[in-house]
Amino acid sequence: MVKDVRGPPERGEIGIVVNKIHPTAVIGAGVRLGDNNVIGPYTVIIGPTSIGDGNLIGPHAVIGTPAEYRGGPHPTGWDGEIEGAGVAIGNGNIIREFVSIHQGTHETTTVGDDCYLLARSHVGHDCVLDNAVTLTDAVQLGGHTHVWSWANIGLGTVVHQRSQIGPGAMVGMGSAIRKDVPPFTIAVGNPARVTGVNRVGLSRRGCTDEVVDEVAAFLAGKSAIPGDLPPELAEQLAAWIKIQTQQG
Repeated sequence: MVKDVRGPPERGEIGIVVNKIHPTAVIGAGVRLGDNNVIGPYTVIIGPTSIGDGNLIGPHAVIGTPAEYRGGPHPTGWDGEIEGAGVAIGNGNIIREFVSIHQGTHETTTVGDDCYLLARSHVGHDCVLDNAVTLTDAVQLGGHTHVWSWANIGLGTVVHQRSQIGPGAMVGMGSAIRKDVPPFTIAVGNPARVTGVNRVGLSRRGCTDEVVDEVAAFLAGKSAIPGDLPPELAEQLAAWIKIQTQQG
């Protein structure tokens, strides 16, 4: 069934924006939808939540419910109670069945563009997922986690709150992340340890074998950032260094 829902007022549109929403889905007050989204059976989305264009949200997903925070409020958003820092989801994401995304307590829980969240994965309060992130089945992100662009987190991995998964990192299935995972590395185990460089991920981002070797040397602290990195990689690595420096 296709329902017609009005787009967000700031779009300046007078007409009707069409999204394909199953009749059993619950779309609460304070939810703003863009265009061409698909929302599956028994999904619950409550506000404050904004969702962009072209997202597929599967059956039984839950988005915008309160943080699992003992001392925090637990508004019933499906009854129109709106409170909290909310959720913001970008464009072109695939959010599969039974995924849960909790709203933020201090900062908006954010999912960027072109992410793929597989079944039963969980995004805790105040988390940030940058673009093209993959969470495989049953990945659990503690609150305030930041997953950088192109990271891929393996089946059943648990990530401690306030951790960072660097850009292009690959985390093996069943891992327990207790500290930050550096960019374009492979980490696995409980507790997770870095075992190498994500050569496949770097090559997919346009790096030659020589540049991959230079990145490996940089990550090992043996050289500076390679000068011939693709611009988007150089930007991400520079941002990572800045954040790590600020955190001491």
